[in-house]
Amino acid sequence: MKVNVVRRYNNSKYCIGDLYVDGVWFSNTIEDTDRGLDNSMSVSDIKKKKVYAQTAIPTGTYDLTIDIISPKFYQKPYYKSFCNGYVPRVLNVKGFDGILIHKGVNQNSSAGCLIVGYNTIKGQVTNTQQAFEKLYKLFKQAKNKKEKMTITYERTYKVS
Repeated sequence: MKVNVVRRYNNSKYCIGDLYVDGVWFSNTIEDTDRGLDNSMSVSDIKKKKVYAQTAIPTGTYDLTIDIISPKFYQKPYYKSFCNGYVPRVLNVKGFDGILIHKGVNQNSSAGCLIVGYNTIKGQVTNTQQAFEKLYKLFKQAKNKKEKMTITYERTYKVS
């Protein structure tokens, strides 16, 4: 399964994008602001530009898994009951750890993670639980078929 996040709008607080699954539009996304990081950069260069819990992860392609329990979300009743704390995780992101895909409202819900939903309100996404559950089911199907899951982040704008 190939997931693509195409970042379309960026400002000093957040970044809005579109999420595609195997080339088909799935939902919008919201993340922290894109500071121009790229996975070809060194970890030290990434850390120089990164602002903790306020920076989108570097563009590039990463592996995805739903095989790791999130210590943070496992304790939350919704995630405990829906997925037993196994929240989708983006692996091997230079300078970042614990990058998840989950529900939320705006960049304050993100802390570097990817929030899925529908950008019907400026600076927010709505119906995030619905989008998360639908996406999680696709991840479960891919896992059951033993498909490799990857996510690619790209941008359509220039970061200054």
